Amino acid sequence: MKYIDEFRNKRLAQILVRKIIDILPVRAVNIMEVCGTHTQNFYRFGLDRLLPPGIRFISGPGCPVCVSPERYIDDAIKLARRKNFIIVTFGDMLRIPGSNSSLENERAKNANVRVIYSPLESLTIAKLNPDKKVVFLAVGFETTAPGIALTILMAKKERLKNLFFLTSRKLIPAAMRNLLLDKRLKLDAFLCPGHVSAIIGTKDYAQIVKKYRIGCCVAGFEPVDILEGIFILLKQIAEKRPKMANQYMRVVRREGNPKAKKIINRVFKKYDSLWRGLGMIPDSGLKIKNEFAQFDAGRFLPISKPTKINRRQAQCRCAEVLKGLISPIACKLFSRVCSPENPLGACMVSSEGACNAQYKYKCYG
Repeated sequence: MKYIDEFRNKRLAQILVRKIIDILPVRAVNIMEVCGTHTQNFYRFGLDRLLPPGIRFISGPGCPVCVSPERYIDDAIKLARRKNFIIVTFGDMLRIPGSNSSLENERAKNANVRVIYSPLESLTIAKLNPDKKVVFLAVGFETTAPGIALTILMAKKERLKNLFFLTSRKLIPAAMRNLLLDKRLKLDAFLCPGHVSAIIGTKDYAQIVKKYRIGCCVAGFEPVDILEGIFILLKQIAEKRPKMANQYMRVVRREGNPKAKKIINRVFKKYDSLWRGLGMIPDSGLKIKNEFAQFDAGRFLPISKPTKINRRQAQCRCAEVLKGLISPIACKLFSRVCSPENPLGACMVSSEGACNAQYKYKCYG
């Protein structure tokens, strides 16, 4: 299969591992992969067992569900409890714990919570239920922003009055810059996300390289992609010449996707956004422009004050995992109390979460 089998070639992977071993500096190297799919495949394909111990592969905040703040989940739950409301969402949002409940629990109590696979499905649901307020949970990074923006444009064109969007849109380059301000991490390089980069291109990463003198490499998600991306970054570190590299040239272009970026800018504008684990980051989120304010659930649907978090969830160290300060196994709840079947933190729920990946492929894979 084109672009799959070629990048799972065992011989090529072994060659890259030998090259990585040959070029590895004497000191330990900290490489952060910013994408949850990289996290999953790193452990799924056993790359952690192939690489020498001198490389520390740190999982970053590349899981959009995981970095959505707890108060956002609480807001969605409170809306789900309201009469004549329909909550529509992607499936990985259902089990994310809020302060004292989840959307899955609310659905079990007869809340009208529906899973969809495309934002455009929310248009159909709104049309079929004119007497209901339909709220789509618009969570994600730049990858899904064009689809959300297009849905809002279509909702306005069709003059829908009962469709709203509760947004938690995040921007990856802003989070990367924020991470570099925390000297505890001691990062040497970033393995940059392929999906996000297909939309935004590589220019934002080039600015990070220039300002912070740290290497960045956009990589695909197959084993050979990831290994080649690591080799490229190690070569930069060895030569002390940080650059913006693009291993994923079969998908990612320097300018990204101009049409997708245009539609995003048509509907959204940047604002200071709260990230779970990272706090408030300037210009790191997208909110709906005033022109489309009638679709912004945050402006028109009254939401009460946050509730207190329960004691066990307070012990969850998901925030530190998201920032790369600890590995999942450093959390005393990991695998003992917190598991994919009984998640206490967002990092264990989502398939892109670091805790989920280590549980499935490292501990019990």
